[in-house]
Amino acid sequence: MTDAEWAEVRPLLPVPGWLRGRGGQPQAYCHRAILDAVRYLVDNGIKWRAVPAGFPPWDRVYDSSAAGATTPVKEFHDRLRSRIREREGRDAEPTAGVIDSQSVKADAVVGSDSRGFDGGKLINGRKRHVVVDTLGLLLGVMVTAADTGDRAAAQVLLEQVADAHHQPPLVWADGGYTGSLVEYCPATLALVLAIVKRSDDHKGFVVLPKRWIVERLFAHLMRTRRLARDFERRTTSAEAMIYWSMSLLMTRRPARSRPQPA
Repeated sequence: MTDAEWAEVRPLLPVPGWLRGRGGQPQAYCHRAILDAVRYLVDNGIKWRAVPAGFPPWDRVYDSSAAGATTPVKEFHDRLRSRIREREGRDAEPTAGVIDSQSVKADAVVGSDSRGFDGGKLINGRKRHVVVDTLGLLLGVMVTAADTGDRAAAQVLLEQVADAHHQPPLVWADGGYTGSLVEYCPATLALVLAIVKRSDDHKGFVVLPKRWIVERLFAHLMRTRRLARDFERRTTSAEAMIYWSMSLLMTRRPARSRPQPA
């Protein structure tokens, strides 16, 4: 990270347990070095044991960053997203979102209990279900086997997003989310699921309103080499990697807007 990025990130990091009186010992390595190592791993797609010698030992990086768990990195990610939204003149909590899914091939380390075959995309692997706000920032993610239906996964994911983000009243989706989910959302989650369909009059590629926002997020994720294929043994680790990838992207936005010293 640059000094400008670190100045933005440092106040948003979760407070270590030993500073909150929860026991444990102070970390032996700088938080900035730990974050740099995780960002290097996610951006370059290397194995944990292949973390270069210039960083702290890989096992210390793994333990300190809690890269195998979703909750700590999600807390940091959500704080960073709220700051970016406020700088863009938006409320910290979003009032609308877009939902979609992406099927990706899974590595050989992914067990049969969390992998499946997506018949529509002809992909043997996992599926990433995401909800983003209108700025394209991640609100929630859930990784499942690729044969999991979009509507079934969306029901669980939208409940999580509604609990975490004070129930955004409007969510856009594509035609794959039609059916009982459209009636379930207003009745149970107090939100409207608006289906954005492609007109039959158009031929070839067409940019559809709102849906391009979530497609852009998938493009950002695929530029992160660790996410070009699912290499994680557990789905929670796969979700954590997505949060780390988006955190890497978001730290650059406020740093670019900071005035540079003369």
